[in-house]
Amino acid sequence: MKLKRIGIVGCGAIGSKIAEAISSDLKDKAKLSALYDIDSAKARDLAGKLRKKNIIVLSLARLIRRSDLVVEASSAGAAADIAREALRNRRDCLIMSVGGLLGAEDIFDLAREKNCSVYVPSGAIAGIDALKAHKLANIKRVILITRKSPQALSGAPYVIQKKIDLDNIKEETMIFEGSAQKAVTFFPQNINVAALLSLAGIGKEKTRVKIFCSPGYSKNIHEIEIESSAGKTFIRCENSPCPDNPKTSYLAVLSAIAVLKDIFNPIKIGT
Repeated sequence: MKLKRIGIVGCGAIGSKIAEAISSDLKDKAKLSALYDIDSAKARDLAGKLRKKNIIVLSLARLIRRSDLVVEASSAGAAADIAREALRNRRDCLIMSVGGLLGAEDIFDLAREKNCSVYVPSGAIAGIDALKAHKLANIKRVILITRKSPQALSGAPYVIQKKIDLDNIKEETMIFEGSAQKAVTFFPQNINVAALLSLAGIGKEKTRVKIFCSPGYSKNIHEIEIESSAGKTFIRCENSPCPDNPKTSYLAVLSAIAVLKDIFNPIKIGT
C-alpha cells in the first residue's frame, strides 16, 4: 500500500506532537514527508528528535510538492494562505489555526472546485456533532464561556491593547465579552474554539463569547450552550494545557491526531 505523504507547516508544540503521531501511530499508513517553519531551527530540532533525514524544506511550495496532505500548525495569520496554496495544488489540508478561516470562506469553495478535502478538528471542545445537528433545527443561540489562567492569556492583543495587568487579577474576572469574530481577532492563540463554533453553527457575529481569567484556574475550561427548536445542549470541557504550550489545550492536539486516524478508518462513528 502506498503511504500517504503528510507535510507539516509549523514545528512548535502542536506540529511536533502531530509529527510524532504520524511517525509512530500512523507509520503503516502514512509518512512524514516534509517539515517547514519560518524559524528553521524549530524544523531542524524536530527532525533531529524524530531522527528523520531530508524532510526539512525551505518553502511552503516545496512542502506542498512533497505532500498529499498538508497540516497547518502555524498561526491564524498564515492559515488561510497555507490552505489556499495547498488546495490550488490539489492537496488536502488539515487546519489547526481555525481562527484564520473566519472571513476566508472562499477556501471552502476552492476545495469543492479542486475536489479536495479540508479537515478542521474539533480542537479543545466537544459537541460539534450536536451543533451540526441543531443547525438543522433553527439555532437560536450559541454561547461560549472560556476560563483560562493569566499565563495562558499573556501576550494576547486584547490584553495588550486594554493594558490589562494579568498579574494583578486575584479572583475570577471577565476580561472580554463579544462576538466570536472579535474574540478570534483579539485572542488569536487562545480562542480557536470560537471560530470552530462559528463555522459549524450560526456564524461569527451571532456566536457570543465570554472570557474569564483567574490565577486559580489550573485547566482551560470551555462551556458551550446551544439552543434550537430541537432543545438545549450544554457542554463543559476541563482541559489540561499542552505540556509544551500552556496557551493550547492538550485535547486540541489529540483531536488533530484523531482526525488523521479517521482519514484512514473506513468506519465513521458520530455525526
